[in-house]
Amino acid sequence: MSLEPGWYVDPADTETRRWWDGEGWIGAPIPVDVTPPEGPPPPEPEPAPAAATPAAGPGGRPDATPTSGTPGPGGPSPWPGQPGQPGQGGPWPGQPGQVNPWPGQPGQAGPGMQGPPPGWPYPHWPGAQPIPRPHGLPLASYGARLVARLIDFGVVFLLNAVVNGWFVWRYIEAVSPYLRESVRRALNGDTSTEGLPQIDDQAGGLQIAILVIATALWYAYEVPSMAARGQTFGKRLMGIRALPVEADQPLGFGRATRRWSTLGLPTLLWYCCGLGLVLQLIDAVSPLFDHPLRQALHDKRAQTVVVQLPRKRDPRTTPPESADTPGDTP
Repeated sequence: MSLEPGWYVDPADTETRRWWDGEGWIGAPIPVDVTPPEGPPPPEPEPAPAAATPAAGPGGRPDATPTSGTPGPGGPSPWPGQPGQPGQGGPWPGQPGQVNPWPGQPGQAGPGMQGPPPGWPYPHWPGAQPIPRPHGLPLASYGARLVARLIDFGVVFLLNAVVNGWFVWRYIEAVSPYLRESVRRALNGDTSTEGLPQIDDQAGGLQIAILVIATALWYAYEVPSMAARGQTFGKRLMGIRALPVEADQPLGFGRATRRWSTLGLPTLLWYCCGLGLVLQLIDAVSPLFDHPLRQALHDKRAQTVVVQLPRKRDPRTTPPESADTPGDTP
């Protein structure tokens, strides 16, 4: 899977960052500790073409007939391999498919680690893939995301206990006679279904009402906070945040809704033999199998990425800088 265009650490020089356009590196590098600009770097100016020097012919005369190529009107003939002319051009250092490396290639002598020309892909070795840092921030770990999600589920569960409690109690009352008799017969080895108490006709409607209310509570809890800050209560506790892939900005209501719906709407399908729960479990483990941005299915739909925010320094616990001792000041 190819990387999305963006600023990444240069694998040839980890002290710099360059723009990856999806196929290769372009533009000049910038220091890794500098916040990169939004979007790709400006195009580099093309070098001025060097003036061609006429080759000396037989006897040292510069106007002698060249040995190859077709003479152009009023000027020296081009060399083989020149654009638009017949012949095979010779390789230059770093040309794809050539053995001769470009100056500065790792392991070769050259004036510094300059890497391949702009737009050329770097050679990749096993385990040498660049580590993505969207918007200069590290990706959140799966453990931090899982703990944040469990915290959010706990908050939503408490909301359901308050708002949905009466409906759940009525549903249990409607199905409990049937369940008690079924369990009693199963313990006695009786597999017959004759004479079982009938489930109350209201049970189906109560189950749908419970799922609709639970889905609405989850939506009201998550979407507004994600749209404004990219964080729920659980994400704030874990110090992680969801951001759009293309820019460091709030998600907005539409993107937050698309992100939530992939994981939240299947709650309505719990009524269908737990199908919704299976879909949610697949979404929950999907970041483990996505590289390099560790996006879940709901992240891919909304084009978001979850990053780890830098920890704020507490001035009460941070030791003050040591003062200059007497005699150190000139």
